[in-house]
Amino acid sequence: MSSFTPYRSSQRVGFLQVLRAEWTKFRSARGWVLTMAASVLVTVSLGLLIAGGSRTTCVTGKGEGACPAPLVGPDGTAVSDRYYFVHQPLKGNGSITARVSDMTGQMRLPDVVPGLRNVKEGVVPWAKAGLLIRQSLTQGTPYAAVMLTGDHGVRMQYNFTHDVPGGPHNGPQWLRLTRSGDTITGYESDDGKAWTEVSTVKLTGLPESVEIGMFAASPGALWEMAKAFAQATATFDRITLQGANGSWRRDDVGVSMESDGKTPHHPGGAVKSGDKLIVTGGGDIGPATVEGGVRADLMLIGGALGLVLVLVVAVLFFTAEHRRGLIGTGPPAEPQPALLLAAKAVVVGAVAFVAGLVTSGVVIPVGLAMLRAHQNPVQPITLATELRVIVGYAALTAAAAVLALGLAALVKRAVIAIGLAIGLVVVPYVLATAGLVPWLLMITPAAGFAITQSIPTFAHVDVDQSLLGGYYPLPPWAGLAVTCGYAALALGAAIAVHRRKTSRQAPLT
Repeated sequence: MSSFTPYRSSQRVGFLQVLRAEWTKFRSARGWVLTMAASVLVTVSLGLLIAGGSRTTCVTGKGEGACPAPLVGPDGTAVSDRYYFVHQPLKGNGSITARVSDMTGQMRLPDVVPGLRNVKEGVVPWAKAGLLIRQSLTQGTPYAAVMLTGDHGVRMQYNFTHDVPGGPHNGPQWLRLTRSGDTITGYESDDGKAWTEVSTVKLTGLPESVEIGMFAASPGALWEMAKAFAQATATFDRITLQGANGSWRRDDVGVSMESDGKTPHHPGGAVKSGDKLIVTGGGDIGPATVEGGVRADLMLIGGALGLVLVLVVAVLFFTAEHRRGLIGTGPPAEPQPALLLAAKAVVVGAVAFVAGLVTSGVVIPVGLAMLRAHQNPVQPITLATELRVIVGYAALTAAAAVLALGLAALVKRAVIAIGLAIGLVVVPYVLATAGLVPWLLMITPAAGFAITQSIPTFAHVDVDQSLLGGYYPLPPWAGLAVTCGYAALALGAAIAVHRRKTSRQAPLT
């Protein structure tokens, strides 16, 4: 710690003078500067180690090799687009109506006997079966669908990322999908007579001829941070078409092949039984939050460890002077404690922001470049999102540092303040990474890590509730706001306490 004493005037000092003095104190303390640099080095090193060690391969008809680039939807989001489709062309306007009279399925659960597949009857919550209109069978193209789901009632979904809830039905349900130009409307009914609109969407640029029909799909059963086999089987009856009268075609859209390149892996199918059509399908039509490639925010997985060093420096920036009795006990030329705390907060917050900005500004673009160079599939990320992650991590680092400073000013014990700061910011993050108590990321300062999420958490996609699975319970800016709120509260409380203490002291003569 430097012994530099900046306050020489015989008059009260102003905020700018205090700010310059506190900055001089900080940069004169070589240990603090080196510790902040170490925080950058730790986070960057861990992120680049992950990027450099990632080697993703896929089994194709030509054997094991590099995985294909992620499939993207109309807005550039990585998507899954696999389902079984019984369809025919619709030229111009028209509609399709059908009843989903039954929905069953199969899903693989964790093995009871090692090596023996444990496949049981049942459907996963987001298994879906219903009516679909889409531009073409080409994967990733615009679509709209109204459907019955395994455990989320009737929904209308379109263009992969959009989901509108209908009624909470899980039994037999009538569905209708109509087209008028670019406008698609979905309806539901309990009896086929009284209809309720679920939603109306516009698919801009929809061609005159589209594909219309019935589909079934089922995301994998989620367990052990992965998705296992699952299929859904739906029975359709009371099928009517308006505007189309061709023959039905059957396509297992997006089905993957075994290593021989010829045998479908978990194929779907359709069977006609009287006036009923029984359709079985696997896969999903929706965002690919895990299967879409490595996420950018995983490059910051070492951020919690780097933040520990930042928190330590922030606490010591206050307690080093407090131990020497330099805060609130000096002559009239000394700044008021409230002014001094505010200046310290600005200095440590600014230094932490720069450290965080350097950290994320290096590890995110360099890490993504390394992943791509090694032919790993990478989740698509826009420039705006990448900048938000980079700047947002810097803002999180600054807020965490100010919080630690405020805690130090309140408890006045370095060890206790450091323990509190780590317990509030780092520990919940570590627990959430392991999939434990993810709700802590809503109510603790660790919520700010949400600002680093590089893809949204979609309500209509089940994911493992861990940071490794891409789950953040709060949106990016809401999470950062929680951390900033804690920082403001701690600093404000500390300033109030020190101001009250000063007001009770008799002036020096």
